[in-house]
Amino acid sequence: MKRRTWILSALGATGALVVGWGAMPARSRMGSPELMLPTQGDVALNGWIKIAADGAVVLAMPRSEMGQGVHTALAMLVAEELDVPLARVRLEQAGADSIYGNVAMLVASLPFHPLDSEGEHKPTKIKLAEWMVGKIARELGINATGGSSSVADLWEPLRMAAATARASLVQAAAAAWKVPASEITVRDGVMQHASGQKAHYGQMGAAAAGSTPANIAPKARQDWKLIGQSAARSDIPAKVMGQAQFGMDVRLPGMLFAAVRMSPILGGSAASIDRKTALTMPGVEQVVPFNAWGGGTAGLAVVAKNTWQARQGAQALQVQWQPPGTGAADTVRIQAELLKVLNTESGFTFHEQGLPLKAEQTAASRIDALYQAPYLAHATMEPMNCTAQVKDGKVEVWVPTQVPQMARAMAAKVAGVKEDDVTVHVTLLGGGFGRRLEVDFVGQAVQVAMACKGAPVQLVWSREEDMTHDFYRPMHLAKFQASIDAQGEVSSLRIKSAGDAITPRWMARAAPHLSGPIDMPDKTTSEGLFDLPYGFLNQHMSHVATKSGVPVGFWRSVGHSHNAFFSESFIDELAIATKQDPLAFRLKLLKDAPRYAAVLQLAAKQSGWGKPLPAGRAQGIALHKSFGSIVAQVAEVSVEQGQIRVHRVVCAIDCGTVVNPDTVAQQMQSSVVYALSAALYGQIDIVGGVVQQSNFPSYPMVTLSQAPTVETHIVPSTLHPAGVGEPAVPPLAPAVGNALFALTGQRQRALPLKV
Repeated sequence: MKRRTWILSALGATGALVVGWGAMPARSRMGSPELMLPTQGDVALNGWIKIAADGAVVLAMPRSEMGQGVHTALAMLVAEELDVPLARVRLEQAGADSIYGNVAMLVASLPFHPLDSEGEHKPTKIKLAEWMVGKIARELGINATGGSSSVADLWEPLRMAAATARASLVQAAAAAWKVPASEITVRDGVMQHASGQKAHYGQMGAAAAGSTPANIAPKARQDWKLIGQSAARSDIPAKVMGQAQFGMDVRLPGMLFAAVRMSPILGGSAASIDRKTALTMPGVEQVVPFNAWGGGTAGLAVVAKNTWQARQGAQALQVQWQPPGTGAADTVRIQAELLKVLNTESGFTFHEQGLPLKAEQTAASRIDALYQAPYLAHATMEPMNCTAQVKDGKVEVWVPTQVPQMARAMAAKVAGVKEDDVTVHVTLLGGGFGRRLEVDFVGQAVQVAMACKGAPVQLVWSREEDMTHDFYRPMHLAKFQASIDAQGEVSSLRIKSAGDAITPRWMARAAPHLSGPIDMPDKTTSEGLFDLPYGFLNQHMSHVATKSGVPVGFWRSVGHSHNAFFSESFIDELAIATKQDPLAFRLKLLKDAPRYAAVLQLAAKQSGWGKPLPAGRAQGIALHKSFGSIVAQVAEVSVEQGQIRVHRVVCAIDCGTVVNPDTVAQQMQSSVVYALSAALYGQIDIVGGVVQQSNFPSYPMVTLSQAPTVETHIVPSTLHPAGVGEPAVPPLAPAVGNALFALTGQRQRALPLKV
C-alpha cells in the first residue's frame, strides 16, 4: 500500500466525518465570548480571553499540567501579546468547544518522512494531506495533552486571540479618549496617551466587548519582551507550599473512599466472590462490582469512610479469578511470535528509496542485527484516581486527565446521561506520560458513585493495581540488514520491525465512535525507523503490526522510545564495522540534513567528544528527531561494581522557537532520568497472564544518587515551536548503550541494558 493510498484510507475510515466534506464550515479557533465561563465582573472578549475588573487577564486553559510547565508557557504567549506581567494572567479550565481541540497532534500523526515534509517547499500532496487532517482535527476538537504538542498547537491561536483582545481594548480607549489608537501605548496592562489619560484593561473591558478589530497580527519577533526569556513556573509555589490540588487531594463534604481489586490475570474475571469478611470490617459500607470500562479490567471496589479502611476491605475480599476465554498472555510466547512474524511476514512499507535489492545483490558483505525492547509501565508517581458524584441526573468528576472530553464522554456513558449533564474538573496530574490518555478509571469511579446514593466517592488505585493494570508500552523487535560495498561504505539499509500498534487500540477504547473499520497502519510503530535523516541511497523500512492481547498504550515518546535505541545503536554498529568514528560517520551521512548536523556537532563540542576521559569511562553519542525537535546526546558512562553508572549527559536540542528556556532545560533533565530508569531497569514480564512486577522494588527508578549531571544546550531558531516534553527520551538509551560498547566491547541489542 502506497502512503498516499494510506492517507485516503485513513480519512475514509473516519466515515461520517468526510461525508458532505464541502459543506463543513471553516471554523475559526478564536471562538465567541460565550464560551468563557461567566464570572462576576469579568468581560470575555473571545473564546480564550477574559478581562477581570482589576485589569488581570483570564486565560481559558485547555491543556493539562503534569509537570511539563505548559500552564506557564501558554500564559507567557498571552502575557506577551497583551503586554501584562505574567503574574497577572490567571487560568480557568476551558470548556468542551472544538476550538480547544489539539490540531497539531493529529496532523503530526501523518507518516511522512521529515526530510520530505519540512520547510516551505514541501510537496503539494503533503501540504494537502496536512490541510485535510487539520480540517478534520478542527472539526473534531479532541482536547488532548500529548505528543509534546501543546505549545506547537496553540502558538498561533493563543497569540492571535490575545493580540485581538489587546487591539479591542486599545480601540475602546481610543474611542473613549477621542484619540487615534496608534497614539496609545501599553505597559503592564495599563493604556496611556500623551495627553495624560490612562486606564488599565479592566476599566475598558466592557467597552471593548463585541468589537472586531481588523487586520490584527501578533507581535513581530523583534518586539518580544517575554517570549524567549526564562520565567519561573506558575505552578511551583503552590506545589512547594502543599496548596496544589492533584486528583488525590480532592476533598468534598460527605465524601466516601473506594479501593479496587481487579483480576491479577490480564483480561480475567471473577468466577466467585465472598464479600462477608470485607463487609464486617470497620468503616466498610459496601462492595461494588464494576465493568471493564475503556478497555480496562473488570473488578470490585470496596467503599469505606477513609482510604485505609477501603484498602483493608479490598484485601479481605475472597475472590476466585479466571483467565479470559482467549487465553492468558505470556511474554515469552509473545516474543517468540514476534520473531516468527518478523521472519515470515513482509509488513507495511513506511518508507523506501533507491534500489535496496540491487544494492544487496552486489554487496561485498552484510551486517545483520536483531534488537529487542520489552513491555514498560508508566509508573506515574500519582496512581490512577478519580472522584465522582452522581446526583439528581447530573454527574461531576474531579480527575487528573490528559483528555477531559473523553473523560466526560466516559462518565456520561456509564451514568446514562447526556454529556451536557457531566461536569469535569481537571486537577493537576502527578505524572501522565500517556497513561492518563486513558479513561478506564473514570468509568470505574462513576459506576461506584452511582451505587453511593449521591455521595461523592474518591476511587484510588494502589500502586500494585496501578502497575499490574497499565496500558503498557508494547514489546517490539526489529531486524536490521545493511550492505557494505567494495569500497567499505554502506550501500543499503533495510529495517523491519514487529509489535502491537497502539493508535488503533487506543481509538477503540477512548473514542470508539471515531474508530474506523480499517485497522490502518500506525505511524507510531515505525517512527524513529522509517524517518531516519541519514543519507543512505538505498533504504527499505517496514513494520508487521500484531495483536498480542496485552493492553498497550502511549508511553512517553511512544515508538521513538524504543526505535531510537534500535536505530542509533545500529548506526553505531555500522560506524564501527566501517572503521569510522561514530560522530564522523553520522556527519558524513547528514550532508543533506544541516539542522541535524548542527545539533550533533553542538552536543559533541560541549561534551568534549574525542578528548581524554577519566580512567574507566567512555562516551556514547546518539541523535534523534521526534515531535518536531532534534536532540543529540552524549552520555559518559562507567561500570562500577558490576553496575552501569551514567555520570554526565550532554543534550543539544533544536526545538524551534523557545518560549521558556528554563522549561526546556527542566524537560531535558526530566526526560534523561525517566529514560535512564527504563534503559537500566524497565521491564514488564507477564507469566500466565499475570504481570510479575508490582511495585518499585521490582520495577525500580533511578534514585537521586544515581542521577547524572545533565547539561542542556539550545540551538537558536526562528522556526515554529516544536515539542520539548518527550524528544530527549529516545536518544538516551542508545547513547548509554553506545558508551557501554566503547567501554566493554560488548554490543547491547536488548533493553534493559545489562553488564
